[in-house]
Amino acid sequence: MSKLDQSKLPAHVAIIMDGNGRWAKMRNLPRVEGHAQGLESVRNIVTITRELRIPYLTLYAFSKENWSRPRAEVRRLLELLGIFLENELPLMMDEDIRFRVVGDIKDFPKKLQHQLNAAMQKTAGNKTLSLNIALSYSGREEILNAVRLLLKDMDKGHITYIDEKVFQSYLYTRDIPDPDLLIRTSGEMRVSNFLLWQIAYTEIYVTDTLWPDFREDAYTEALKEYAKRERRFGSVKENLSGRA
Repeated sequence: MSKLDQSKLPAHVAIIMDGNGRWAKMRNLPRVEGHAQGLESVRNIVTITRELRIPYLTLYAFSKENWSRPRAEVRRLLELLGIFLENELPLMMDEDIRFRVVGDIKDFPKKLQHQLNAAMQKTAGNKTLSLNIALSYSGREEILNAVRLLLKDMDKGHITYIDEKVFQSYLYTRDIPDPDLLIRTSGEMRVSNFLLWQIAYTEIYVTDTLWPDFREDAYTEALKEYAKRERRFGSVKENLSGRA
């Protein structure tokens, strides 16, 4: 990490954490063992992100589509989420980490909903790192939900016009800046319905490393690659000199 140029770090890193099942299969282990090992990568990457003073980290943990997985696997994933919240909440408070959910909490069992809401409330005042976990998340559903809410508010006369800023205020990520860097592990070349609106100008980095093996060295390589990128946001280099 000491070799990283702090001035070229992203302000918001988003990660599609993929490869837990393949990691377990390669070792003749049940898929759930891959998820358990993946949780160790979550702890490692959260710790490094905070140490680097990157203020936003969003992790794609569980999609809407993941509910269709075998029931035993889903049950174990929910158990691991509960254990993560129970074990990590004291650390989040000690390390000034704010915990937030991006997605539809209502899809989860009541006990887990209570845990998620309690963690968000307790850490709401923390400021060093915003840890956003995408749970029961779908990028298409997020956009549709925003449209529905917009139409309701237009009917009530609360808004009279729509532009990008107004639309963004109806997304799950309404007070979170768009990601600067999206990392996908396991080598798959797709965005899997993740932050479809928010990644319009996000730099994308794909690594063959499976999520359970994605630790400090792999994360550092992704950040170093990002530091080399020249971001143009649809413009040309000379027109960016005055960009904030």
